[in-house]
Amino acid sequence: MSINAEQFVAANKAAVDSLLAVANTALASAERIASLNLNTARAALEDTAAGAKALAAAKDPKEAAAVQASLAKPAIEKAVSYTQSMVEITKQTQEELAKMVEAQFGGFQKSVASLLEQASKAAPAGSEGAFAAIQSAIAAANSAFGNMNAAAKQFAETAQANVAAATKATTAAAKKAK
Repeated sequence: MSINAEQFVAANKAAVDSLLAVANTALASAERIASLNLNTARAALEDTAAGAKALAAAKDPKEAAAVQASLAKPAIEKAVSYTQSMVEITKQTQEELAKMVEAQFGGFQKSVASLLEQASKAAPAGSEGAFAAIQSAIAAANSAFGNMNAAAKQFAETAQANVAAATKATTAAAKKAK
């Protein structure tokens, strides 16, 4: 069995397309994170300047303490919002990459199954055991991929739940401190 030029070109094109899709997804994610970071830095600078002006305008230590206390809650809320945005960007990127991997793996499975079927038709008599072993290995790989994919999804869900719990606790603590 040999691969003809059309199959080779199609396989190369599919590989390049896959790499470009992954690269574009990673770049889009990096762009969103960079934008979030720049906007957060800009807002933090503006908040710091406003806070410094308010503290400088305080007439006594009691007023300065009140101004400083009033600045803490918005800072905590903004930190929580930033964390939530980062988690959301990461989650969306992970979901997009997982979809790409699943699609690629599905295509790979079909290709291997097709090649295996073609090879079994051209194989000499008595090689059924070898093909059964290969099919068993493919089934094991499929199972491992399914388990890995399920574990990755569970990890992402657990991480998101932990961030949500930490956000809730931080927000509650900030409200209590007020």
